[in-house]
Amino acid sequence: MSGKVQTSAATLAGDLGAGNRSGGREGRSFWGAIAASQFYQAFSNALLSSPRRQFAILLAFPVLWVLTQHLGPMLQMFYVSFVDAYPVSRGYQNEFTLDNYARFFGSAIFIMPFFRTLAFAATLTLATLILTYPVAYFLARHVKRSNQMVFLLLLLIPFWVGEIVRTYAIMILLGNNGAVNLALKWLGLIDRPIPFMYTGFSLSVGIIYLSALYMLLPLYSALEKLPRSYTEAAADLGAGPWTRFWKVTLPLSLEGISSGATLVFLISTGYYATPVLLGGPSTTVFAETIAGFFHTAGDEWPTGAAFACLMFVTALAISLAFGRLMTRLQKGVRK
Repeated sequence: MSGKVQTSAATLAGDLGAGNRSGGREGRSFWGAIAASQFYQAFSNALLSSPRRQFAILLAFPVLWVLTQHLGPMLQMFYVSFVDAYPVSRGYQNEFTLDNYARFFGSAIFIMPFFRTLAFAATLTLATLILTYPVAYFLARHVKRSNQMVFLLLLLIPFWVGEIVRTYAIMILLGNNGAVNLALKWLGLIDRPIPFMYTGFSLSVGIIYLSALYMLLPLYSALEKLPRSYTEAAADLGAGPWTRFWKVTLPLSLEGISSGATLVFLISTGYYATPVLLGGPSTTVFAETIAGFFHTAGDEWPTGAAFACLMFVTALAISLAFGRLMTRLQKGVRK
């Protein structure tokens, strides 16, 4: 009796399997049919047969993006900086020249904004580090891990809007009828509005506000990974709070300082809209000088490209030198 039952169950299972297979063939979608085809399976097996090929496929799009959207425009700008005219009219033959670079070194009117921009970017990078380090330290060392993401989200909210919107927010804050002047009047500290706008102060506030996130996140990441046992061991050995900070916390956060300072410095040298809106005649940065050449006729574009290349190469060289210095300091700390 049990043998007959097993035979009937096997027959029924076979009939159901055949029905499912036939129904699967009839109800299969177009893409499902392609995925089940022998050609597709052979092609996918040949394409993804090794980890190297899989890695190459994953790497293809990022590399293509960097080459076309980043490296390509930079190489085009370098090319334009060595020609005598761009864009060129029909039938005109471009000639390579160094006059575009010689023009920069031949006039102090260009050299002053160049060095002012570098000094301004370096000073603001240091100011941003000083202002954001306590915030990153408090967030990483004194806030519960479960609440850190909430605080990070609150800090990120202002950066969800664009640079122009945030710059106008600074203008509203520092204007003659802005919140700062109104608060000072209400406290009885001033009788007339303080002209904050269109000065080095307003420009500094704006750039620090715009670039603070790029300093905060690397600092938070470095401090969050710092084992608490290090500072606890220093405390057990009799080190006070400041000694623990200078001897343990600060040296072990040099990686975050290096990354954040490099990002802020490079970004600060390229700001254009914020200096135009917040700065004045005495705070003209090199990006405004470069933009002036692109706002005129086409024969000035090569000069603007040459000036942009000079700023890019100089800022990159300073960043690389700073990175090497920080690397040596980190190696000294590890020893």
